[in-house]
Amino acid sequence: MIALASDHAGFAYKEKIKKLLDELRLEYKDFGAYNDEPSDYPDFAYAAAKSVSTGECQRGIVVCGSGIGVDIVANKVNGVRSALCMTVEMAELSRRHNDANVLSIGERLTDWNTADKMVRIWLSTPFEGGRHKRRVDKIHSLSGC
Repeated sequence: MIALASDHAGFAYKEKIKKLLDELRLEYKDFGAYNDEPSDYPDFAYAAAKSVSTGECQRGIVVCGSGIGVDIVANKVNGVRSALCMTVEMAELSRRHNDANVLSIGERLTDWNTADKMVRIWLSTPFEGGRHKRRVDKIHSLSGC
């Protein structure tokens, strides 16, 4: 299951991502926001990231205007490796090399065509392991990770 969250500035993309996940026949849980009225991204991004941390959801996708706020919040949660991606290559490498389990997107900074491709590649790219696993393990050995 994929955790989804946004604030008002990411609401439109979150709704489009839901349609994309339906098309891909992937289950998701929507942690809000539920409309485009002004809201606070920490409320929603934290809930989604927490669901990834606890195993309720396998991965998460969070969206705000820049992607920065939701990314910072998601990375505050133990066990979460959120990657703020702006290109398809970044999304692919975040999975392949970093085993990112949350994808952060900035709706105001990323066109929908790119965001669509990023979500698709991010969902389909496996973690390579090997030397990258050693590095991910080091991340989790750090205090508070």
